[in-house]
Amino acid sequence: MAPAFGQDTPEGGAEPFADAAWADVLQGVERTYADLVDYQERLERQNTELEALRGFLASVLGAVSDVLLVTGREDRVSEANASFRALTGREAVTGLEVAGLFDEPARLAAALAEARALRRASRIEIAILTPAGPAPLDLSISPLLDERGRATGAVLSGRPLGELRQAYAALAESHRALKEAQGQLVRNEKLASLGRLLAGVAHELNNPISFVYANAHALERYAGKFETYFTRVQEGAAREELVRLREELRLDREMRNLREAIRGARDGAERVRDIVEDLRRLSADGSGEMVAFDLAETARVATSWVSRGAKHPVAIEVGGLARVMARGRPGHVQQVVMNLVQNAVDALAGRAAPRIEVTLSRAGGFAEVTVSDNGPGVPEGSEAAVFDPFYTTKPVGAGTGLGLSISAKIAEEHGGALRLMPSDQGAAFRLSLPEAGE
Repeated sequence: MAPAFGQDTPEGGAEPFADAAWADVLQGVERTYADLVDYQERLERQNTELEALRGFLASVLGAVSDVLLVTGREDRVSEANASFRALTGREAVTGLEVAGLFDEPARLAAALAEARALRRASRIEIAILTPAGPAPLDLSISPLLDERGRATGAVLSGRPLGELRQAYAALAESHRALKEAQGQLVRNEKLASLGRLLAGVAHELNNPISFVYANAHALERYAGKFETYFTRVQEGAAREELVRLREELRLDREMRNLREAIRGARDGAERVRDIVEDLRRLSADGSGEMVAFDLAETARVATSWVSRGAKHPVAIEVGGLARVMARGRPGHVQQVVMNLVQNAVDALAGRAAPRIEVTLSRAGGFAEVTVSDNGPGVPEGSEAAVFDPFYTTKPVGAGTGLGLSISAKIAEEHGGALRLMPSDQGAAFRLSLPEAGE
């Protein structure tokens, strides 16, 4: 009779071997069970993450305002977002051919085939069918690629062109309003500059007009004397009487004075003409085409007008090149130079021996004008803020803080720049504009 399993045999040693085998089996079962439990836990975690991801994707699809469709290999709809359903009035679209949802199915099918073949996104303008009729979309088609780079479907996203065109129209209107506001700021700053110059303008016009007026009175007096003399000549007066009358009326001297009066009246009238011409150039809108102009002449006119309107005497010297051709709008550039010179004049109020230097030069294809003074200069730490809107070191009510900001913007629009330059004393600003040929 054979011995039972696990019992000692005559040879001995069988029972310990069986116990060790059972222990190995039980350990293997425990490991397998532990692996199964761990796998189950990981699977549950992955399922939870997958559900969360599905929920997230569903919320994204629901929140996207653009029409969004996802197709499979056969160009049938597998996913559609709420915007698509709201636009088309369709709820059940899964499994439908995507081309049949548009007014040009053949064109959409060709675009899908091209996107899959080229493995890159494309855009077309096409209308989607809605209860109210075809609605044009700006449609983007992007292929879905698997790990081997093969196209397994496509994602179609489109924005109604009506909304897009409205957005573009609103953007264009905002841009137009911004340009109008900027132009208004430029005009307001120019009017403020002109207001500061009214006293100087009145004085400049009064002098030559008074000169013309005085010479006109002199001419009237001379005319009366000559009329008296020639009346007697026509009446046939004797030579002796005419000689005596000529001496009494001092006609020889008055003839010389007549020429001086005519010359003086002409000079005064020309001076008035020049002042009016300067005013016309100064008040020019400056919004026309870019033209070639002499920056040196523009700087001289601007400096002259600021000097005329200065409330306190300031020595202003214009030096450097006598002629520097630049390209831009002379009216705007003249305003910038006036603003720089006026700021220097204001900074020098109450200082001994005030001096301003306006220097014309050219460098690196740019025409340049530098305005420097021997005033207090820009406060330390404020160098980066001087071109910020509404920044000013003047007392409240004495300045808007827009002059340098607008000037810098004008320089930028001209393709140039307005910079604060290093200076041993006072402040120095340099305006650079593209140079132009003669």
